[in-house]
Order: sequence, then C-alpha cells, then structure tokens
Amino acid sequence: MKSMIKNYYYLIAGLLAILFSITHAWNGQTLVLPTLNVDTITTDTRTIFFYVWHIITAENLLFGLAFLFMAFQKDLSKVRFAAWIIVIIMIVRWTVIFGGTLFYNSDGLKNTLVDSIAIVIYISLIILGIRVSNNKI
Repeated sequence: MKSMIKNYYYLIAGLLAILFSITHAWNGQTLVLPTLNVDTITTDTRTIFFYVWHIITAENLLFGLAFLFMAFQKDLSKVRFAAWIIVIIMIVRWTVIFGGTLFYNSDGLKNTLVDSIAIVIYISLIILGIRVSNNKI
C-alpha cells in the first residue's frame, strides 16, 4: 500500500511550524507582552506590539498548515515555488532578528542562538523537501 504522504520533510516542517506558532503565542502571552503593561508605554504602542507579535504567530500557523497540505500533494513540482517563498521569508526573518539584535544589542546575540538553530533546522527540512522528486515517492 502506497503512503498518502508524499513528502515527509514537508510533513515535519509543517508540524514544527505549528509547534513554533503555539510556543510563540504562549511565550508572548506569558512572558513578553505582560512586561509592556507599564505606564510609560502608551496603549497604542502596546497594541502594536500585541498585533505584530501575533502576526508572526499566525504566519507560523499558516506555514505549518501549508506544509501539511503540501506533504500530501502528488505532484511536488506544483508546490516547490511556495516552499521556496517560505524559505526566503524565513531567511529574511532571521536576518531581521540577527541584524536588529546586532545593531541594537550586540551583547544579546547569544540570546538569538535558539531561534537561529530552529530557523536553520526548519529551512534545512524545507530545502530537503524541495529536493524530493516525484520519482522517489
């Protein structure tokens, strides 16, 4: 019996992205966003931080759902472009994280290590998935 899953790399990338979404939302709600509840930060600024934080959460969730969908596609060539776009978005995201930290708080670069490792693993899985050909399924 042939497996319905056509690309296990995409499947794992999808599950990871959903996990990233959950942990990002949880981290924001429990650790990051509550620290902004001080009188020196306006409500407008807190609102901006809230929605920007949750935009990333939503993006991660959508990437995860996209990769889960893509993992079951029979013709993998039809989803390669979408995978490359997500890779590019993740590279840009990492560049902003690293560059912003380097520019504003170079002492905090070690704090980006976990995020950097997660992004490298995620991108690597996607690229491995991109390399899977229809002949291998």
